Amino acid sequence: MTHIFVNVPTTDLERSKAFYTSLGAGINPLFTDENAACIVWDENVFMMVLTKEYFQTFTDKQIADPKTTAQVQIALSRESREAVDQIAEAALANGGAEPRPAQDLGFMYSRDIDDPDGNSLGFIFMEQQAAEQGPEAFLAEQGQQA
Repeated sequence: MTHIFVNVPTTDLERSKAFYTSLGAGINPLFTDENAACIVWDENVFMMVLTKEYFQTFTDKQIADPKTTAQVQIALSRESREAVDQIAEAALANGGAEPRPAQDLGFMYSRDIDDPDGNSLGFIFMEQQAAEQGPEAFLAEQGQQA
């Protein structure tokens, strides 16, 4: 079984913990201390929110400032368009920012959110047929073109 652990830097660990728990994520106390918090999205997906100083101990590279530099966007699926809107609205109400409008491609709906440190998250819903057969099959059935 594969688990994913995504590491992101923060300048305020307590603020990050409050932000992510406000979105419905949990915290694993076994891997949380004054340097890091293990944010639990589900049984296989985790984010390690690390103080910038602690994050630096894992690399010799300069740490990018996520407020000004995009290096990665973490995309998490939701079960419906409404669930995408719900988590995006919770993020906005708890210190997140929405850098651009929602995208509706017909087969996929997404909203981008920046956490309070500027780390980029995408919340997406994809129609099941598009996920299984590709967007062209879904759009063809709907009488649309990709």
